[in-house]
Amino acid sequence: MRVAFVGKGGSGKTTLSALFSRHLARSGAPVVAIDGDINQHLAQALGLDDGETFDAPPLSARLAEIKDHLRGDNPRITSSAAMIKTTPPGRGSRLLRLLGDDAVHAHHVQNVGGVPLMVTGEFDESDLGVACYHSKLGAVELYLNHLVDGPGEYVVVDMTAGADAFASGLFTRFDMTFLVAEPTRKGVSVYRQYRDHAEEFGIPVAVVGNKVTGEDDLLFLKEHVGDHLLAYFEQSSWVRSQERGRPQGDLEPHNVHALRQLRTALDGRTKDWEAFQKHAVEFHLRNAAAWADKATGSDLSAQVDPGFRHGPAALGSASA
Repeated sequence: MRVAFVGKGGSGKTTLSALFSRHLARSGAPVVAIDGDINQHLAQALGLDDGETFDAPPLSARLAEIKDHLRGDNPRITSSAAMIKTTPPGRGSRLLRLLGDDAVHAHHVQNVGGVPLMVTGEFDESDLGVACYHSKLGAVELYLNHLVDGPGEYVVVDMTAGADAFASGLFTRFDMTFLVAEPTRKGVSVYRQYRDHAEEFGIPVAVVGNKVTGEDDLLFLKEHVGDHLLAYFEQSSWVRSQERGRPQGDLEPHNVHALRQLRTALDGRTKDWEAFQKHAVEFHLRNAAAWADKATGSDLSAQVDPGFRHGPAALGSASA
């Protein structure tokens, strides 16, 4: 199962991404966390100390190599240069298993606080004026397009803030999206944008309240998001001590219960590989027509393999 944590800046989505990833890992579940935010703080939220460094290269730094690996022997993809972020897998492509023995996981995963973590890379000065952050997220989209995750396996992505997550088809790569909302008007405003976009494609969005301090906060969230409110996290002194580098005690019982609620909701989803591939093809064709055909000088609609069926059965048709 793949889940994205989204919301406005400062809502706490990075904190909740870290808490949920650690909750899954401590249960023994296979999990990969991915920092897809423009501000790369998930490693610190997972427990990376000030004196430690995250040494695994960001996905965006080796995008050409990742493309070469994933395209494998797929005859429809002539080169890594012709492969864009939405290019769907086909027969001959290399599919990935979560934390499998492959070049992507071997080069880009580092264990932080008991959680295998990959990062997209920071938006730095060299990008200014020549790139948008969605180009870095392209590596995440390709990774998820080619991943075959099995029962009881999880990918947790801390997404970029606001409605930017809908700037590509990446939002369709998840089994569920948790929208983190503070009990304020600004906190719930992003929810309406996500709800409208996601409903068009049948992507489930559940609201997760955060920094709730009392009954008034909870009533405010219920008033504005109704039944979409899945769970809520209370203001946490444990999280604050963790952020200061002086963790004390344990996470509060109510917040532990909220983490269990998130997992139960995610586990209740049914994996729909047919819809997953349908959305991948749809957004690839949109990108090809809008800009990618012109940019690559190729007809990228030819990359779509109509005979390919995604999911566990496709592992047999994948390149070794």
